[in-house]
Amino acid sequence: MAVNTIDAKMLAKMFLAGAKNLESKKEWINELNVFPVPDGDTGTNMTLTIMSAAKDVAAMNANNDLDMKSLAKAISSGSLRGARGNSGVILSQLFRGFTKAIRDYDTIDIPLLAEACEKAVETAYKAVMKPKEGTILTVAKGAYEKAAEYAGTEDMDVFIDAIIVYAQEVLDKTPDMLPVLKQAGVVDSGGQGLLEVLKGAQKAFRGEELDLSIDMTKTPVKRNNI
Repeated sequence: MAVNTIDAKMLAKMFLAGAKNLESKKEWINELNVFPVPDGDTGTNMTLTIMSAAKDVAAMNANNDLDMKSLAKAISSGSLRGARGNSGVILSQLFRGFTKAIRDYDTIDIPLLAEACEKAVETAYKAVMKPKEGTILTVAKGAYEKAAEYAGTEDMDVFIDAIIVYAQEVLDKTPDMLPVLKQAGVVDSGGQGLLEVLKGAQKAFRGEELDLSIDMTKTPVKRNNI
């Protein structure tokens, strides 16, 4: 029987799996980084951003202290607190919008998940003064468009898979949107980072055996002005 809802415990697992998958691809994503400047730190910045929230989520998970509202707050405030660089800030805004849509519900069904994807994209675009297509924003928007298209499906696995497949298609087209990517022969690094988060989350949803332990000792320096 198809699983059609996600509760707080499952969402926590999906978030931690997404964070771990991004962390494992960090150096590769750094190598893709040529836009907006080729400073090779997109993977690092996105990882620092998501891991700031993952530490809070892991602590809640270990204490079995999970409800959707507190989980949403941990994901949103943790990622905002840890946000680094353009890609990290955008990722934190995606989480902020997403969690705003789901925080008042005990479980997430497919229409609500589609709505949360819309809110995530809307929030991230508003946070960027001059949104540029061919970036993480474009990949996120593609994911939302497919979510809206599949909002009427009755199988969460089909829904999530459709989003990831289409997000990959959009990512593959980013070099056609940004000449600097085509010149370097790479896809957008931030978009690749987002896709790795989604792929990790999908593995957890499908029940794959994953190491979801988070190293609590690697704490980045907190910045109080965020």
